[in-house]
Amino acid sequence: MSKGAKLAYRPIGLIGGIVAGTLSGIVFKQLWKAIANEDDAPGALQSEYGMKEVVLAAAIQGAIFAATKAAIDRAGAQGFTKLTGSWPGD
Repeated sequence: MSKGAKLAYRPIGLIGGIVAGTLSGIVFKQLWKAIANEDDAPGALQSEYGMKEVVLAAAIQGAIFAATKAAIDRAGAQGFTKLTGSWPGD
């Protein structure tokens, strides 16, 4: 892919990252409410939670973010390819 096409895709990737972060945060918050019956997940510096709870919450949140970001990045790349004929990762 040409440098111009890579530069053209950059804003799409940045917007996709912001959307993925926002969407995954919403999904995680709803999932955590269902799992733990609490509005907020435990933070690493909150002493009232044990290590297992903190690490489990972080692992779930990370997995949701990674899957959401991959789905949005893939959809963005497919859309970019339809418009330009070039795959942004090549």
